[in-house]
Amino acid sequence: MNPELATDLLKNLMTQAVTLAAPILITAMVIGLMVSLFQSVTSIQEQTLTFVPKALAVISVLILLMPWILRTLIEYATAMIGKMPQMAS
Repeated sequence: MNPELATDLLKNLMTQAVTLAAPILITAMVIGLMVSLFQSVTSIQEQTLTFVPKALAVISVLILLMPWILRTLIEYATAMIGKMPQMAS
């Protein structure tokens, strides 16, 4: 395997990981920010108030995006399997 192919594979891997993780992380970040803002405005400092909405939002985003995530992972795995002959030489 030449260095250009290895670099390209690593770049594709990192791009794929960021693309798949971004919607989930952004959802958790936005919900966390909204709950923190709500807590600071109302002076409610309950620990479960930060966890429960964030968990529910992340689970719902995962359920909604599961077909897209699976399709993307299958396409990536198919592309990697197709590149195996290039990796061996």
